[in-house]
Amino acid sequence: MTDPRTDLRQLLRRLPVFAGELPAFDPDEAPGEPVALFTSWLLDAIRRQIPEPHAMTVSTADADGNPSARTLILKDVDAAGWRFAAHADSVKGRELAERPYAALTFYWQPIARQVRVRGPVVRESAERAAQDFLARGAGARAEALPGHQSRPLTGGLAERDAAVAQSADRLAREPGLVPPQWQLFTVRAESVEFWQGDRERKHTRLVYQRKADTELWTKGLLWP
Repeated sequence: MTDPRTDLRQLLRRLPVFAGELPAFDPDEAPGEPVALFTSWLLDAIRRQIPEPHAMTVSTADADGNPSARTLILKDVDAAGWRFAAHADSVKGRELAERPYAALTFYWQPIARQVRVRGPVVRESAERAAQDFLARGAGARAEALPGHQSRPLTGGLAERDAAVAQSADRLAREPGLVPPQWQLFTVRAESVEFWQGDRERKHTRLVYQRKADTELWTKGLLWP
């Protein structure tokens, strides 16, 4: 009998990678700071109709340094940094309270592009957090309002559906309601790496490093 683990191993090795039309990337033409290049790459992904180009993996760590990661939506990016939102009582909210540092990973698979952002995390004002919450869709607000994310769901899916329905009813009565635990975070990048894949594995990697306590950046190439 064939070992299914061997079959899986062989299957994984046969899967194609970098199968699409890959864009060119000349690091010599990259701007002097990373936000401009990130914005250009993001807009290009949108133009190419790559699904959910604003989705990113957000990696945090607890007080002992144990990592966890999940996919969130980028809310904004500007010279101050990359923004995302979270409930203070969620795992990521608690971890950011203990260790306010995060890594973000964007991967646009059809064009073999990846962006990695690392840096300290700053909590934005309650006013900005409220604006973010109220801009969410009705279903997203109803789901977030109870603040039970990642807790055991002992009552099954019926308990979840009932809680969300109650939240939706309350939000219909109080459309301006914002949970005080809703927070908006900004990752103030210390490093940003841009990775362009290549079929021959001659990947191009350009990394920006922020000069300490300044708004200035250095940039350089990395080996694949």
